[in-house]
Amino acid sequence: MTAPSTHQWFKSSYSGGSGTECVECARDEAGVLIRDSKQEHGPVVTIGVPAWRSFAESLSQTRARLRRAPTASA
Repeated sequence: MTAPSTHQWFKSSYSGGSGTECVECARDEAGVLIRDSKQEHGPVVTIGVPAWRSFAESLSQTRARLRRAPTASA
């Protein structure tokens, strides 16, 4: 699929701002669209809503677990 121009694309607030390693996402009736931010007219991956929700929940759980993990003392 090629990137549709009618979607509102957004970047993660954690993307770092350097512009070298970022993806953009957009919402669509089919799910969530993902593309390389440097290739606006390049290929797009479509992820269904249930799979995207599972992915996001997994990231959230991993982040919470890492916050609770003990840190090594120097």
